Amino acid sequence: MSYAIQAEGLVKRFGETTALAGTDLAARQGTVLGVLGHNGAGKTTAVRILATLLRPDAGRARVAGYDVRRQPAEVRRRIGLTGQYASVDEDLTGTENLVMIARLLGLPRAEARARAAGLLERFGLTGAAGRRASAYSGGMRRRLDLAASLVGRPEVIFLDEPTTGLDPAGRDEVWAMVRQQVAEGATVLLTTQYLQEADALADDLAVVSRGTVIARGTPQRLKAVAGGQTLQVRPADPERLPEAAALLERISGHPAAFPGQGVASVPVAGDGALAEAVAGFAQRGITVTELALRLPSLDEVFASLAGDGQRTAVPGPSAPKEATRA
Repeated sequence: MSYAIQAEGLVKRFGETTALAGTDLAARQGTVLGVLGHNGAGKTTAVRILATLLRPDAGRARVAGYDVRRQPAEVRRRIGLTGQYASVDEDLTGTENLVMIARLLGLPRAEARARAAGLLERFGLTGAAGRRASAYSGGMRRRLDLAASLVGRPEVIFLDEPTTGLDPAGRDEVWAMVRQQVAEGATVLLTTQYLQEADALADDLAVVSRGTVIARGTPQRLKAVAGGQTLQVRPADPERLPEAAALLERISGHPAAFPGQGVASVPVAGDGALAEAVAGFAQRGITVTELALRLPSLDEVFASLAGDGQRTAVPGPSAPKEATRA
């Protein structure tokens, strides 16, 4: 298996504060690794180390096959980085921002302008190319910032909470960009606090708390490990909810919960509970408008895993030890 990002035992301290306490991360080539965590969990510190903006106090990391300590220049040639807030120069136009970055990366002037024009078109900014970035909306500035991170055609893209402050339309634009980049072969490390975002984009997840990874795996695997399945019902007649709940309790062997108005749910061990519930409701003449067997939401997973900061052993991709030798 080929990894575009491999980190083992990253440690970073700022005075008496330990931002990273032995963080391991691994992203398979051509996938999205979602890194989840509360503010202060260590997500941004990890990104800054992997992007060669900080040196770790301990640990090893390779990005695009190059060691972040010993070969930082090679890493920088192969990555793009977008931080939590747009960092474009607001006194320059959209075109000028991208041309400046292209020139700093060593592109000839004509090629830099062609690259800028192509990215502006790709991000729907051609009509605003000649306007100063200060006149852009928040979503437009974020798109320009993302375009800037792609000027060098990076193999690996770091997106540190890229949808912070965006409205739903702007968020959807960022999501589309991420999917397009992965479809073209890039690897993306995405930090986020938005569980819907991680569920929508990530192939693999790492949950970070207090500077360590407490769980890793696919979204579906984390959901399965964190909570098991739940059988949920909403009777068409709300007055029959107690009867429906009693049936679920007999099937499950657990007391029912009532997560919403007119809804009852119970934990179940397998798919057979759904068929048993269907038969039971039909026999009793209980019409339902909703009957679902579901895994816990990613929000529930995140709360259960990160809430107490305890390490949870979850099978999933991890950086091979031999791949991160100095």
